[in-house]
Amino acid sequence: MAWRETLLKSLGPGLLGGITFGRWVRLLRENRFAVAPSCWPRAVTISIQSVPNSLLHWVDEMRFGAHLRDVVVPSPVFVLGHWRHGTTHLHNLMTIDQRFAFPNNYQCLYPNSFLTAEKLHSKAMDFFLPRQRPMDNVEWRMDSPQEDEFALCVDSFKSPCIGWVFPRRREHTDRYLTMQDVSADEVAEWKDAFLLFLKKLTLLCGRPLVLKSPPHTARIKLLLQMFPDAKFVHIHRNPYDVFHSTRKMLKAVAELHRLQRAPAEEELDDWILRMYRKMYDAYFEERSLIPSGQFHEVRFEQLERNPIGQIAGIYESLQLPDVTHFQAELKSYVSSIADYRKNSFPDLPAELRQRIAKEWRRSFEEWGYSCR
Repeated sequence: MAWRETLLKSLGPGLLGGITFGRWVRLLRENRFAVAPSCWPRAVTISIQSVPNSLLHWVDEMRFGAHLRDVVVPSPVFVLGHWRHGTTHLHNLMTIDQRFAFPNNYQCLYPNSFLTAEKLHSKAMDFFLPRQRPMDNVEWRMDSPQEDEFALCVDSFKSPCIGWVFPRRREHTDRYLTMQDVSADEVAEWKDAFLLFLKKLTLLCGRPLVLKSPPHTARIKLLLQMFPDAKFVHIHRNPYDVFHSTRKMLKAVAELHRLQRAPAEEELDDWILRMYRKMYDAYFEERSLIPSGQFHEVRFEQLERNPIGQIAGIYESLQLPDVTHFQAELKSYVSSIADYRKNSFPDLPAELRQRIAKEWRRSFEEWGYSCR
């Protein structure tokens, strides 16, 4: 395990492992080639990988480009919620139902070429991947369900997660969380990239998709424009726990993805507070746009205590196919993770707790969490 983590932190390409050469040069140019010397090995790895990525992307286009034009994407189910709200746990539970499909780790990291390349070296890449995610103890494999946001990082750069790679330019990439303060051309480019990725997944699997991406929590209006019949499941969690866990996650992912100096803890705290508030300002503003029967909300603590009952409630509320179809598999999965232990954290300093309570007050009040 240790050598795999060391390798990823020193040489791993992170979010940009699947980028093509031309887009890599463009991204470097947009960031003025400002790569920290300590991150040069990662930049070299990305550069080397970008060349075969370009070739495989061309092969994908030649093999499947004409077919993709006629693919119709069925209305997806979107799992919403801030990072560390339990979206991964909920996504993993829902994707046990094989009547649905999902983007996996490999497909999200290599969106330009996975139709051709996944069978060629996905298993080989598994060998170099730590068996658990660096921020928690969740199983981590190339075929594990993953956030489609990572595909958008590679395909369009229009994602706040690009700020994990180039933190100096966060003010620019943070705009892509809500997509509210960007030009119509940029929105159209984002939509095109997203739809193309979903078409590829649909061509490959031919089933409706269950998608999980925290930034989608702030994009309900945009997603409804693309998929008016889409269904949404939002999961929420105690904001204090979310802050603790998000801070740990971002420190971990910075070591895997960054090409510049990691932000100081104070900077990181400011960013977490700002982005959470920005996400939920948009969520609370747009939530009412979802038609009746297409939205369900879950409390993380209840999902943790009774996962099978909560999944049954989601299926009933959203009028999804009969949950008993995969109940045996669901029970088996829940049993397999019975020994999972969450991260534990010390108490937050009083001043920071007060700041969280003030800036995230609506979330505390909306979902009935104590801010004391």
